[in-house]
Amino acid sequence: MNKSIAKIREEFAGAEESGWADLYERYSSDERAGVKILIEKYRKKEEALEKERIRLAQMRTYEEQYGECKFICGIDEAGRGPLAGPVVAAAVILPKDCEILYLNDSKKLTPAKREALFDEIMEKAVSVGVGMGSPARIDQINILQATYEAMREAVSKLEVTPDLLLNDAVTIPELMIPQVPIIKGDAKSVSIAAASIVAKVTRDRLMVQYDEILPEYGFAQHKGYGSREHIEALKRLGPSPIHRSTFIKNFSNHMVNKRETGAFYERRAAEYLKKLGYEIAELNYRCRTGEIDIVAKDGNYMVFCEVKYRKDGQKGSPLEAVDTRKQQMIFRCAMHYVTERHLTGVPCRFDVIGIEGTEVTYIKDAFSG
Repeated sequence: MNKSIAKIREEFAGAEESGWADLYERYSSDERAGVKILIEKYRKKEEALEKERIRLAQMRTYEEQYGECKFICGIDEAGRGPLAGPVVAAAVILPKDCEILYLNDSKKLTPAKREALFDEIMEKAVSVGVGMGSPARIDQINILQATYEAMREAVSKLEVTPDLLLNDAVTIPELMIPQVPIIKGDAKSVSIAAASIVAKVTRDRLMVQYDEILPEYGFAQHKGYGSREHIEALKRLGPSPIHRSTFIKNFSNHMVNKRETGAFYERRAAEYLKKLGYEIAELNYRCRTGEIDIVAKDGNYMVFCEVKYRKDGQKGSPLEAVDTRKQQMIFRCAMHYVTERHLTGVPCRFDVIGIEGTEVTYIKDAFSG
């Protein structure tokens, strides 16, 4: 009795690529149309994989040319052109025998394919480093210098020191490691292609997080680039704290004031606390003695949280910015809140959240009443 086509299909689906030839031979005499179609499907799949491996071999030309180097690192960036958000650089070292099918310039891949390849790269890579240049830093030193800084940061975060850098088109200043700039390198080198995917996916995910805090700009859709919808929102609302002021002079006459910037980072800190499982009771609570940025519940504790945003170049920890006078103001305001809400006897805690660029520092029990 012939095995059912469904069972044969399961055999093919469960077999490794190396086992397909045995299955072709086993079922070559089966005259059923369904079996013939199934075999033809896998033969075409095999041919496509062979073509893909030939393409990937061509993308290993530079890696093979410098094969005497133990650790070859690809470097690329994402986000040099947008009106908002950081520029992100990635440094990726792949094993010499690593095969990641369909690895390519991130711009040639669908978002779903980039996400899948990102996970595979992170799993298989020898090491991955990521660096960022914030919008404030871009405005301060220009996009090219901020990109170089992000690239140097990415290299510094690698767990091993590379012997050679393969860069997409640029030579990075202030690095002592030998470098090879390759024009359109993300389409010519597997190492650079991997870096382009890591940089792009990392930045896209960050812009989706910003969209949760500032949904009116549509960052999740356009990722900060100058789409028609983005420019219309910019003209209507003015710039957000993550817009690059040097990039948007032609699109907005608004200025971001200190209160708008503070409110943005307070919302971001609140989202951070929510992800930790806190319940946000109030943002920017004000009373006659002062104000508290965030009031939250952490289990049985009432948490009174001060948020400090530090621009690039500012020194010192977030806690250092909350001096004794500020602490006393927060304590008096917290006592007012507790009395007003009839929470006398509930344990309280005073925390500080510091935000510098894209980094968040959370200090629990930062000071005592």
